[in-house]
Amino acid sequence: MRKVTLGRSGLEVTAVGFGGIPIQRISDDEAERVVRRALDLGINFIDTASGYTDSQVKIGRAIRGRRDGLVLASKSGSKDKAGMLADIDRSRREMGADRIDLYQLHNCATADAWQAVSAPGGALEGMLEARERGWIGHIGVTSHSLDFALKLVEEDVFGTLQFPFNLVTGEPAERLIPRCRERGVGFIAMKPLCGGLYDDATLAFKFLNGFPDVVPIPGIERVEEIEQIAPLVEAGETLTGDERRRAEEAAEGLGKVFCRRCGYCAPCPNGVPVTGAMIFESIAARLPTEKVVGHARAIVEGVAKCTECGLCEEKCPYNLPIRVTIKAAAEKAQQILVETG
Repeated sequence: MRKVTLGRSGLEVTAVGFGGIPIQRISDDEAERVVRRALDLGINFIDTASGYTDSQVKIGRAIRGRRDGLVLASKSGSKDKAGMLADIDRSRREMGADRIDLYQLHNCATADAWQAVSAPGGALEGMLEARERGWIGHIGVTSHSLDFALKLVEEDVFGTLQFPFNLVTGEPAERLIPRCRERGVGFIAMKPLCGGLYDDATLAFKFLNGFPDVVPIPGIERVEEIEQIAPLVEAGETLTGDERRRAEEAAEGLGKVFCRRCGYCAPCPNGVPVTGAMIFESIAARLPTEKVVGHARAIVEGVAKCTECGLCEEKCPYNLPIRVTIKAAAEKAQQILVETG
C-alpha cells in the first residue's frame, strides 16, 4: 500500500491507518481477526489510546509476533508528568511493545489545557522523559479546536497533529493542513466517516484521497469495513463530478448537525453538557454498551437542565441547531437506559 511520511517525525505509514475505538465493542477473538486482517491488507499504522478501555490489550494480542514494521500510536489525556508516564508505560505493557512509535497528547483544545500540560511537572515533561528513556519515539497532539490547533502546530515539540477531517468538516483544508505542511507536521485525520455518522466509504475516502499527505484513521469494528476501505485508498481515486455533487449534498445535510467538538458553546450557565449531548449518537455507535450507559445517564440528567436560553447556539461558529439536537440525544439516551434496565 502507498506510504506517507508523517512530517518531520519521519514515520513511514500506510496511507490509511487502523483506528482502535470500535474494537472495544467486540470480543477478543473478533478484535484479533479484524486487526490481523488489516495487517494482511498491508496496513502498518495502528492508533489507539490509553483511555479506550481494552483496545490496547486487544491490539497487543493481535499484533503478537507481527510487531516488526508496524507504527504504533497511542495517546493520553493525563495532564501531569506522573500520570503521563504511567499511561505510556501501560500502553507499552498492554500492546506488548517496548517502544510506542508515536505518543500523543489527547485532546489539547484550550489555552488552559496547554498551560497545564506544558507547565513544569506537566504531561509534556513526562513525554519528553519517556522519549529519553526510549519508551516512545515521537510526540504528537490531538485537538478538536481549529483555532487552537493552528497554535499547536507552531510548537516544535510536535511531529504530528491529529484532527477531525472529512467531507463534512472540510475547514482544515483552508489553513490548518497547509500550515502543517509548512511546519513539517504530519496530519492524521480522525473521524474520516464523521464519527460513524456517515456510511458511504467510497465518497468519504475519495474525498480524502484528494489530500495525499493526509492519513485517515477510520475506526474499524468489522473485517468487511477495512476490506472496503483499503482498496479505495490504494486506488487513490478522487471524486468525480457526480460524486462531488453527492458529497457536497451529504456535507450540507450532515453539516447542519455534526458537532466539531470545538467547545465554543461552553460553558452552559445551567450546567448542560452541551458537547457531550451533541456527540452522543456518535459515542453510542462506537463504544461498548456498558460504557455508553454512563454517558446516557449523564445526558438525560444534564439536558433536563436546559432552559432553551439559546446562548450555546449564539456562540456556535457552525450555526448548529443545538437545542433541538441535544433534546433528540436525551431521547435516545433515555431509550438506551430503558433497554439496558
